[in-house]
Amino acid sequence: MSVRKLPRPRRLVLLAAALVALGPGALAAAPSSLPSPEGGLNILVVGLDTRRGVTDEEKKAYRLGGKECDCTDVVMLVHVSAGNDRVSVVALPRDSLTEFPAGHRDRRTGAVHDTHAAKINGAWAEGGPSFTIERVEAMTKTTVHRYLEVDFRRFMDSVNLLDGGVPICTKEPLKDPFTGIDLAPGTTHVDGGEALQYVRSRRADGQMDFGRIRKQQQFVANTLQKVRSDLLHDPVGLTAFASTLRGRTTVARGLSTTELLTLATRLPNLTPDRTEFATVPVRDFATVTGAGSSVRWDTDKADEVFERLRADKPLPPPDATPASEIPQAVYRPAGGSSLLCE
Repeated sequence: MSVRKLPRPRRLVLLAAALVALGPGALAAAPSSLPSPEGGLNILVVGLDTRRGVTDEEKKAYRLGGKECDCTDVVMLVHVSAGNDRVSVVALPRDSLTEFPAGHRDRRTGAVHDTHAAKINGAWAEGGPSFTIERVEAMTKTTVHRYLEVDFRRFMDSVNLLDGGVPICTKEPLKDPFTGIDLAPGTTHVDGGEALQYVRSRRADGQMDFGRIRKQQQFVANTLQKVRSDLLHDPVGLTAFASTLRGRTTVARGLSTTELLTLATRLPNLTPDRTEFATVPVRDFATVTGAGSSVRWDTDKADEVFERLRADKPLPPPDATPASEIPQAVYRPAGGSSLLCE
């Protein structure tokens, strides 16, 4: 694949715009309201399927011309240990089956819903960020302290601020006709558009959403390593990256730019071997009236995962005897070091 590098002047424009958005004194020490719970900090990170701010040229180049679902294609619960010495990331498949309670008002139509089956990625479409947080808390029985949502535009711009891009690697050729990603075996450094193609790819390896989740986890691990090596001691670059990633969205419990920077200062020595990634244990697929083809969790094993998070402990090890009826969904937590590209 021929990687289209973002011109250096465009990087500088993004950098300046991010700093201007923060206002005077952006780099000065500022008080932060980021909590420090005794049981660790939980951050809900979602990726929005929206093309707002994406140019026609980018839509064509990166295969972004499809219909946006106005939903969360990525849902990750990130747990930062109370000692700031471990980060656990648990992905919730976008098609996870849940139930939305009666009485909430649909933000699109104004209609008041009865209780109904739904997929977790529909919570944002029906009720926005607050309703998404509420439903994730109900499904995981875990408190969400902060919330961060990233759309296509902010994702691409944030990656474009990382000089040289982010490394992604594959042992086999990876070609997805839907997103346009086309990788030979080995390591490739990608900028924003190609990175978006990669994390959206679900048709290249027969693993569908579970393969896409693993790609997203690998990308997050390599991005964290890139930020740690290149930006942790560069306050200007780190502030621009945090500001661009966070954007200007104002929501309840939303993670602010200052809080993102505070989090970075709390984790200066967080090495890849102190991070872990997993997908919530899944039992099977189910076709449910009102929700369609959905993913059902293995509730007992999922409860064990979130109980560990609430207790501020590492994720449970993989099952000796996998119980999932979906081979690609077998619960296999991975350490961050194992996801890094050479």
